[in-house]
Amino acid sequence: MTKAGGVVESITNPEQHMTLILRYKSTYARVLDCNRKFSQAASRYHDLSQSATDTIDADDLLQMLGRAATCAILSSGPQRQRVLGLVYKDPRLSQLDSITEFQGHSTILKKMYTHQVLKKEELVKFEASLAEHQKALMGDGLTIMERAVLEHNMLAVSKLYSSIYFSELGRILGVGAFKAEKIAANMIMSEVFGGTIDQVEGLLSFETGQTETEKWDKSIISFCGELNMIAEEIKSL
Repeated sequence: MTKAGGVVESITNPEQHMTLILRYKSTYARVLDCNRKFSQAASRYHDLSQSATDTIDADDLLQMLGRAATCAILSSGPQRQRVLGLVYKDPRLSQLDSITEFQGHSTILKKMYTHQVLKKEELVKFEASLAEHQKALMGDGLTIMERAVLEHNMLAVSKLYSSIYFSELGRILGVGAFKAEKIAANMIMSEVFGGTIDQVEGLLSFETGQTETEKWDKSIISFCGELNMIAEEIKSL
């Protein structure tokens, strides 16, 4: 794929070779998908779904959008919210409900992007629509979908609570308290979110992030405070 990519990028008249270029992009997206590089695959599928060409009809473009939604939902890591946003902001997203294979995808993706907790019963149709490589069991004993949903629900909880007992967190996630603690610890170590764990109390405390405006306001307040201290020192001389 790397060699083919180099050849495609070197094409000087892409308009005349659009069919070949689109075939390469489609194949590359499927390779990323099969290799479980879901964030990258979602971006590639979404890019294809926006192709302004007569070579691909509208139904096929919508299929690409559906695949982008699937991969975005299954993705993990720091790029996840970005790829979810790409599909969420696509005005055609609700049209996926008209395709049997992608029914319910739009609802799940919207909930993920807006940090709403997902329940197990909401995922039945989505799980049934997955390809075999997307149902793989991972080293931690979770399927790809289970891991993605647990990580999402953990992040959703972090938006609702400043702290929570693992017994309650496990109930929300649908796992035991010990499993909830392990997931939280892994996500903190991976810097997915900031937090601290009190094992004695069985308590998870989330670090509240600040917006750029809040950081700026805090800097101004700090600066003004230091300026006042300097002014007072000058007066006392």
